[in-house]
Amino acid sequence: MTQSDQSQPVKVNQMAVWGIFSSTFLTIFLAEMGDKTQLATLLITAESQSPLIVFVGAAAALISTSLLGVLIGHWLAKRFSPEMIDTAAGTLLLLISVMLLWDAIKLN
Repeated sequence: MTQSDQSQPVKVNQMAVWGIFSSTFLTIFLAEMGDKTQLATLLITAESQSPLIVFVGAAAALISTSLLGVLIGHWLAKRFSPEMIDTAAGTLLLLISVMLLWDAIKLN
């Protein structure tokens, strides 16, 4: 086996890692833009006048919730197929949407 044959799988693996990383980063970054967490962080920073401390606290909280999501996702992936998880997530989101719509209609 030559040197180039040995390095090829590493490059493919690195490309896969960067693909997973970049898609995760972009998805979470866009999902978090302008959400209630970002607005709460903005308000806390404005009130406390301590942006570095607020940043560290917010970053630690987001890392903790992300870790929880990764651990639960890993646990679910070992027990259920991706198709089952997709179906369950879609069904749950649909159920939540119907409940919110019902609540909005009931209030009027």
